[in-house]
Amino acid sequence: MTVVGPFGLSVRDQALETAVLAGMTAVEEGLLEATKSEVPFITEAAQHLVRAGGKRFRPLLVMLAAQFGDPCAPGVVPSAVVVELTHLATLYHDDVMDDAAVRRGVPSANTRWGNSVAVLTGDFLFARASHILADLGPEAVRVQAEAFERLVTGQILETAGPQDGRDPVDHYLDVLGGKTGSLVAVSCRFGAMMAGADDTVVDVLTQYGERLGVAFQLADDVLDIASDSRDSGKTPGTDLREGIPTLPVLRLRERAARLGLAEDIALCELLGSDLSDDARHAEALRLLRAHPALEQARRDTVRYAEEARSALAPLPECESKTALVELCDAVVHRAG
Repeated sequence: MTVVGPFGLSVRDQALETAVLAGMTAVEEGLLEATKSEVPFITEAAQHLVRAGGKRFRPLLVMLAAQFGDPCAPGVVPSAVVVELTHLATLYHDDVMDDAAVRRGVPSANTRWGNSVAVLTGDFLFARASHILADLGPEAVRVQAEAFERLVTGQILETAGPQDGRDPVDHYLDVLGGKTGSLVAVSCRFGAMMAGADDTVVDVLTQYGERLGVAFQLADDVLDIASDSRDSGKTPGTDLREGIPTLPVLRLRERAARLGLAEDIALCELLGSDLSDDARHAEALRLLRAHPALEQARRDTVRYAEEARSALAPLPECESKTALVELCDAVVHRAG
């Protein structure tokens, strides 16, 4: 039994282990090749987060989904490189928007080189992803374009906030479906599609990826509150400091509006205040970590992970399906 990819996913089948490890190694090589430039500074900036590591969650899903067809098909590894490059590009942009100081345990690109370089480096990664994608055919281009539109729409909706009368939690879950679920769904779709799997299998895996992607982001929301930087590679409470209402905060507000408890209202007021002060920020983190809203967010994470697991039901029993099921458990464990 070998540990592969994020969260200590265990692969028990020798053939699957060999195929997945070979694929992930090829993806890593492809990422380094795709981020090279004739300009050394661009190479350094573009490879900054590649070399910092990361879970490679999306490429792993490509590899596992490809097992339902021909995992050695020529488009499998390039499509995994495309989804990871796209993801990395969004991280450069997100860190600028959030003024984040740390990413994957290293100084963020915007901290190291400034916002302009970070944004342009993200654009460079998008360009390189598009170049690879062009060789995968018009259907792949269409699938990626639709996912990217959803991703950007989710980001815009997050920035704009819910319309009057819209439930903030429902709005936020829609945002996550766009920002995170869309690219995770495409990872599963590309893996199966490039491997030549049946259309039914492609659709099942796409639905699985959509739900797993939301669960994955909800787990990140919980980790942002509950963990320290050694666990997450990011500064705890970054979203709190920036005033970004993730699910634990939204569940707190929902409870405060419903029950009207003084301590809930006081915590909402604290979270709505200026948290640039370290002491105030630490107090907000301490109180939210002990609040029932955090446990509610954990339950929401479990619900989406269970929906992802249920989506896999039509697939035949095999080692790849078992690994995908285990990923659902692993995502929940992160938020535990």
